[in-house]
Amino acid sequence: MARPPHSQRLLTLLERALAEVPPGRCVWVALSGGMDSSLLLALAAKLCRDRQRALRALHVNHGLQEAAGAFEGHCRALCRWLDVPLTVTRVSVDARGRGVEGAARKARYAAFAEQVPSGDTLMLAQHRTDQAETWLLAAMRGSGVRGLGAMPERRVLHDITLARPWLDAGHAELAAVARALAEEGRLGWCDDPTNADTRFERNYLRHRILPALKARWPHAERSLAAAAGHMQDADALLEAYAFEELATLQVGEEQLDAAALYRRSRARQRLLVRTFCRRLGLATPPKRRLDTLLEQLGAAADAQAHVAWPGGCARLWRGRLYLLPEAREAAELDWDTTWDGRAPLATPLGDVDVALVAKAAGATLPLTVGWRRGGEVIRLAGRGRRDLKRLLAEAGVPPWERHAVIVVRAEEACVAAIKAPDTLLYQAAGWRFAAVRPAAR
Repeated sequence: MARPPHSQRLLTLLERALAEVPPGRCVWVALSGGMDSSLLLALAAKLCRDRQRALRALHVNHGLQEAAGAFEGHCRALCRWLDVPLTVTRVSVDARGRGVEGAARKARYAAFAEQVPSGDTLMLAQHRTDQAETWLLAAMRGSGVRGLGAMPERRVLHDITLARPWLDAGHAELAAVARALAEEGRLGWCDDPTNADTRFERNYLRHRILPALKARWPHAERSLAAAAGHMQDADALLEAYAFEELATLQVGEEQLDAAALYRRSRARQRLLVRTFCRRLGLATPPKRRLDTLLEQLGAAADAQAHVAWPGGCARLWRGRLYLLPEAREAAELDWDTTWDGRAPLATPLGDVDVALVAKAAGATLPLTVGWRRGGEVIRLAGRGRRDLKRLLAEAGVPPWERHAVIVVRAEEACVAAIKAPDTLLYQAAGWRFAAVRPAAR
C-alpha cells in the first residue's frame, strides 16, 4: 500500500519528539477528535508500536457544544480501533472575565496537569498554521517578547512535558496525509462546527486575515512562525541574564532590594520583576499594575505600598520589595478554638507544628488559640510585660503578616505568639513551647 504524501516527514518529526521522551515514560496524545489530533494519534500509534513505547490518549470534554458527545464517541471508537488506552475527563468552563476560548484553554491545561502523571510527555497536534495564528493574536494584544514567542516546541507544565512535534509542518501538509488515509479507510475524524464561526478571534484570523496575508506574501505563515522562534530565543537569553542579576538583588525568599532595583532602568526593572514572579510561580503583573509598583520603588525607607493583580501581589516595606501570592486575609476568618498543647495545631491556614513542652505552675489546660486581635501583652522572662505589637515590629514581621500571628492564651493571658507553620516568635515566662519536625519518611 502506497504511503500517503508527506507522511514520512510527519513521521520523522514525530520520531524526533519521541526520542526526547525518557525511557520507561509513557507518551500521551491530546485527542480532541478533530483531524489534526486524530492524525497525530494514528501515526503515533504506529511509531510507538514499532518502537515498543507505551502510548495513551487523553480527551478533554468541555461540554460547550451539542457536538461534544459526538467528539467523545469518535475518540473512543478511534482508540478502540488503534488499540490505544483512552482517558476521558470532563471539565467545567468558566468564561467570566476571559472569554470562552481563553477559559476553555485554561480548563484544558488544568486537566492535562491533573490526568498525565509526572514525568510523562503529552504530545499536541498544533502546527505551523496554529503558530502563525498564535503570533498574530499575541501581537494584537500587545504582548511582549514572551507572548510573541507563541508556542514552544517543548515546555514543562507541572512536571509533565508538553511536546508539539509538528510546529514545523503546515496545516495543508497534515490535511494531505489525513485525506489520503481517510480515502484508504485508515482514518476518520470529526469536524468542529464552530471552526467556521468568525466571532471567535482565532477563527477570524484563520478565515479572514491569514488568507489575505498569504495572498500578498505567500510565505507569510512560515515567516510568522519564524518570528515566533526568534522571540523564543530572545526570551531565553533575557531570562538567563535576569537570573544572574537577580542573584545580586535577592535579599530573602520572596524579597528584592528595592533601592538597588530602583537604580536600574525602567525596562530592566520590568524584566527583573516579571522574571522573579515566574521563578516564584506567581502570575506576572499586567503592565499598568507593574508600572504603578515600579513608580513607588524610590519611596522613603519607611514607606509601605501594596499593588495587587490576579494571581499575585507586591508589597514594599523597609526597603524591600516582597512578591507574594494573592493575600489570604486571616483576620476575615472567624477562628477561635481550644488546644491541648499537642502538635499539630490545626488552623485555617494549615497545620502548625508547635507543641507545648511545659506550662507555668498552676496553669490549666486546655489553652485557647486564635488570631492576634490587637492589644495583647505578654510577660517575657527577663524583660517583663511587653506589647506584642511592638515585639512583632522588632522581630521584622511585616505588617500584613501580623494579623495572621497565632496567639495562645491561658485564661485570657497571652502565653505564646506563633507564626505558621512552625516559627515560635515569643513565649511567656514559665511556659515552654517547641517546634516539632515532621517525622522522616
